Amino acid sequence: MPRPEGLTLTTMVGDREFSMSTGRYAKQSAGSVWVRYGDSVIMINANREPKPKEGADFLPLTVNYEEKLAGSGRIPGSFFRREGRPTEKETLTSRIVDRAIRPLFDEGWAHETQVIASVLSFDNENEPDSLALTGASAALCISDIAYRVPIAGARIGRIDGELIVNPTFEQRDKGDLDLFVAASRDAIVMVEGGAEELGEDVMVEALELGKRSCLPLIEIQEELMAKVGKEKLPVVKTELPKEIEDEVREFVWPRLKEAFGIGEKIERYAALGELKQEFLSHFTEKLGEEVFAEKESFYKQAYSNAKYDFPRRMILEEKRRIGDRGPSDVREIWCEVGVLPRVHGSAIFTRGETQSLCSVTLGTGQDEQRIEGLSGMSFKNFMLHYNFPPYSVGEVRRFMGVGRREVGHGALAERAVQNAIPHKGEGFPYTVRVVSDITESNGSSSMATVCGSTLALMDAGVQISSPVAGIAMGLIMEGDDYVVLSDILGDEDHLGDMDFKVCGTEKGITSIQMDIKCPGLTREIMSEALHQAREGRLHILKEMAKTIAEPRPELSQWAPRIETIKVKPERIKDIIGPGGKIIRDITARTNTNIEIEDSGSVHIASPNAADVEAAIKLIRELTAEPEIEKVYLGTVRKIMDFGAFVEILPGTDGLVHISELSDKRVEKVTDVLNEGDEVLVKVLSIDRQGKIRLSRKAALAETAEGGSTEETGEKEDAGERERGAEKAEGRGDRSARRERRDGDDDGDGKQRQRRRRRRGGDRPRQGSEADGEKHEGRSQADKGSERPAED
Repeated sequence: MPRPEGLTLTTMVGDREFSMSTGRYAKQSAGSVWVRYGDSVIMINANREPKPKEGADFLPLTVNYEEKLAGSGRIPGSFFRREGRPTEKETLTSRIVDRAIRPLFDEGWAHETQVIASVLSFDNENEPDSLALTGASAALCISDIAYRVPIAGARIGRIDGELIVNPTFEQRDKGDLDLFVAASRDAIVMVEGGAEELGEDVMVEALELGKRSCLPLIEIQEELMAKVGKEKLPVVKTELPKEIEDEVREFVWPRLKEAFGIGEKIERYAALGELKQEFLSHFTEKLGEEVFAEKESFYKQAYSNAKYDFPRRMILEEKRRIGDRGPSDVREIWCEVGVLPRVHGSAIFTRGETQSLCSVTLGTGQDEQRIEGLSGMSFKNFMLHYNFPPYSVGEVRRFMGVGRREVGHGALAERAVQNAIPHKGEGFPYTVRVVSDITESNGSSSMATVCGSTLALMDAGVQISSPVAGIAMGLIMEGDDYVVLSDILGDEDHLGDMDFKVCGTEKGITSIQMDIKCPGLTREIMSEALHQAREGRLHILKEMAKTIAEPRPELSQWAPRIETIKVKPERIKDIIGPGGKIIRDITARTNTNIEIEDSGSVHIASPNAADVEAAIKLIRELTAEPEIEKVYLGTVRKIMDFGAFVEILPGTDGLVHISELSDKRVEKVTDVLNEGDEVLVKVLSIDRQGKIRLSRKAALAETAEGGSTEETGEKEDAGERERGAEKAEGRGDRSARRERRDGDDDGDGKQRQRRRRRRGGDRPRQGSEADGEKHEGRSQADKGSERPAED
């Protein structure tokens, strides 16, 4: 069978080639395209059911974006070694595509429609989500599905003040802007992104660049439609008789004015419900039951149109909104913190009839979220989860797990707040989880989540860089006439032409999301909306500051205490021990959680500060480095003709030369010291190889309190031990450390034998003085690891 020729079109986007092919793969789909950018490849297929869905009053559209891990040369890490339920990234990308294409179908399209975008190859440089959106538009455009407006997606970044089209992952990590823009030839249709406190004017420039960058991709879709596009299925629409529309409007228009003047949601809905019943009764009585039944769908459609048109006209003509608010008015706000006594931080944020209850939980590095994706395994130490229970809107429905909407709203709020959270490198080793439960909802619940999360974080004592707030903006537009609305209600979201959410600090924007339902959104309108959003955001921040203006100085008493100490990376193995034996022992005995980074940062966590201090003490003992001129209470490990090897720290010993044992001549080392004796020694020097020279003579001179420093047998040894207990500078009970290391004492001789066996056998036998210099100052090198040279 000959290979199908197909059709491939190419263009340049940014500094890379973009290609789109059709006619070679998945030829039974209503529309199928193969998109390539760099070495990232996505196949997108669009299909429909043969017959329209009966009684559908909404667009029956499903979008599924899926990442095949084989595309990046990886085998899934799950037990079944295959992809499971959609990841958060897949869910968010599916939402992006859905939000962009949904408003562009022909009105009245009722065929069940499905779009599937599959990532088949991933080059770890080019993000697949913009390819999925562009490919979805192309697949729909060349199919017989009633979708005719090609759109495309582009990602905009910024590095050192310069805007970049479709930055790579490496560039995105370095930049302060990550913005996804979807646009048609005439207008921007969807925006999603985050920034590091950027100004409104910079954001407008980025949006304009995103729109221009989409034009080459729209042009090849138009060429594709011209060459291989199928004839579109007609959408059967029943025209609403004008006389019915006029008749209904005349009856309900004065009554709608009264109902939409009610500010409270429940009372307004009750008034609108009564009006609808009055409307049905009036026209049933006027026309008779049989005639009205025949025309009922027309009358109900006319009523819906009137209920949609009235508040729009009221806003455009009178600049008056539902509940008699002005266009830029923000609903009343009240806040409260510390509402939950045993959580690490909590807050209530209420704006009008929207309320969020937020809680903060602080954990350790072991609580980080592990994410498996195309680019491999990654970890998150800040998570924000959004829940929308049915009681928040007075409804009853089954609990079916977290839906796409909840995942999307949580991601928007998380993106808004995450840049304000201190990083590990800033001395904040905690994993942070914020949970927002929406207890009431009447618009902007995701923005209430941003505000409530900020308050809860400050209540927990998390030292955020700046408070963050969010506000939802709307737009009513008829021709050239428009009004930008601040803090929109749920009804205004439904009847408006734009849903525009902006989050940020006093300095600038941290997160943005925009869904646009109308063409012709100009640069001037976008700029006006962003600056009006800034005014509203600053107002909300001032209201939040009345409750709590800055983070509490201390973390919650219920939060785990995490202390961080630094050790040399080469000493990490001393903390871990063989097979993790030592670190397990420390964590079990001190009831702590210990995490060690490759850089040498050691994080010790426990709700009990005393336990943390105990663990730190043990770790410092294991990793302590000898210091020149410091006196140590050591243990004699080996006697040689030329001196004695004394262990001054766990695993670290040095040589006391026979000439340094006393200020008088010593004939034999054993006249002064024996193996197992505890002795005060002073560090004289440490050479480049890490060999340590010790002196008992100098230590006795330093610790003497007016008495002779000559060795006088047992009395001096006893005095030496007493002084050692006072001068060891917090070293602790030496015998206790030996007991931890060597086990229970069953006799001095047997204990010393066990120590020698555990330390790898006896030291080198007695030899010449040259041999002594060769083995002088054995330290970690005696155990097979070379100490780094030190000046």
